[in-house]
Amino acid sequence: MEEQRYAIVTGGNRGIGLEICRQLALNGVYVILISRNQSRGEESVEKLNVSSLSNVVFHQLDINDPSSIACLAEFVQTRFGKLDILINNAAEIGMIIHDDKEFRDGGGFVVDEKKHLLTNIIGEPYELGEKCLKTNSYATKTITESFIPLLQLSKSPRIVTVTSIYGDLYWFHNEKLKAELQDIDNLTEERIDEIIQWFLSDFKDGKLQKNGWPLTVSAYKVSKAVLNAYTRLMARKYENILVNCLHPGYVITDMTSHTRLINKTQISPFSSTIMPST
Repeated sequence: MEEQRYAIVTGGNRGIGLEICRQLALNGVYVILISRNQSRGEESVEKLNVSSLSNVVFHQLDINDPSSIACLAEFVQTRFGKLDILINNAAEIGMIIHDDKEFRDGGGFVVDEKKHLLTNIIGEPYELGEKCLKTNSYATKTITESFIPLLQLSKSPRIVTVTSIYGDLYWFHNEKLKAELQDIDNLTEERIDEIIQWFLSDFKDGKLQKNGWPLTVSAYKVSKAVLNAYTRLMARKYENILVNCLHPGYVITDMTSHTRLINKTQISPFSSTIMPST
């Protein structure tokens, strides 16, 4: 008999995270659906259970709270004794959409770096940018490292971090920084932390253009780029664990303000890859 596999999906109560939970459960994986909001998480699990997916349970987690992460790890250790799959899906966008209609009519996030087109449509306050980096980078790193011991008890451990097309270094305009983030042989976790702090300092001081940072949805782009780099470091550090990033495409979710690619297919601005719409 095949050994039961267990998975954690952060941000699993809606959107991409919820569909990941559904697909894992359909394939026989026992899923711990994670949500910061308890009522929404429980409601999502109930909907899955009602649709004959009884192998999904809920556990509350604030990924920015180390004690909350420790509580989850203890729950998994006590109840299951191991973890086979960790899906890092929870994320913050780091911006406010002031006018949903104008945002959608203007093409949503398919606006490249045309900052002048978004001036009155979106807002990027420093506080939200800081929260974005804290959640998408630091908290994801903390939860990943917290579950390494339980993943190492699995016969086929996997870590999948949901990234974004916005994590591509195409959006950066500082060639030295781009080269540094690509140089996986010399990049360190400490240097990634320094890059994050450098960005936040420039973000607060209005120096994004001067120092070559992304100009729109800036914090989110930086958070995903450094998360990609961190994932590569983790893959090298833990050779017995399959560690990957996954870009799911431009998907209709709350985070995208329910926008999508206008055409059936659209060419990425930085590669020849065709990305199917969803």
